[in-house]
Amino acid sequence: MGTPVACSYAMISVGHHKNTNILKEFQPNLLYYKRYINDIVGIWIPSENNNAMVWSRFKRTLNNWVSLKWVIKEPSHRTQFLDLNIQLENSTIMTETYQKSMNLYLYIPPLSAHPQSCFKGLIHGEVRRYWIQNNPSNFQAILLKFIQRLIHRGHTLEPSHASSGKPR
Repeated sequence: MGTPVACSYAMISVGHHKNTNILKEFQPNLLYYKRYINDIVGIWIPSENNNAMVWSRFKRTLNNWVSLKWVIKEPSHRTQFLDLNIQLENSTIMTETYQKSMNLYLYIPPLSAHPQSCFKGLIHGEVRRYWIQNNPSNFQAILLKFIQRLIHRGHTLEPSHASSGKPR
């Protein structure tokens, strides 16, 4: 299975590669560069002459290190990163929540032995994330889906009666 600290070693070594190779050479072209474990998102600023050679060298530098190979998308004004669709519109970064079609949304069922605080935290966290990531019309649409998924799991829109022992 490997050592329990394998992920930590990987994070440290990839971070070192980023600091000593990637950022050292390509800092002028990277307005934004963030990595979350094995996913990277960045904002690439082309050279003044839009030299494609610099972009090619950047991709080679990313992949010329150990056996790890990154899947690199070509620069565009739209991308999907983790749970976000990100789009550049008139110099403004717009986001909306991305949800995989195969996700089963197996939220905590109403008769679970979880404390009530877990369910409240789930709702608060999801609604807050949807609010931050979406514009008002997208927020309403994704919130409706969230409510429907909770109902599908057996929840109701009735207030909780945790103290009386009744299911929620």
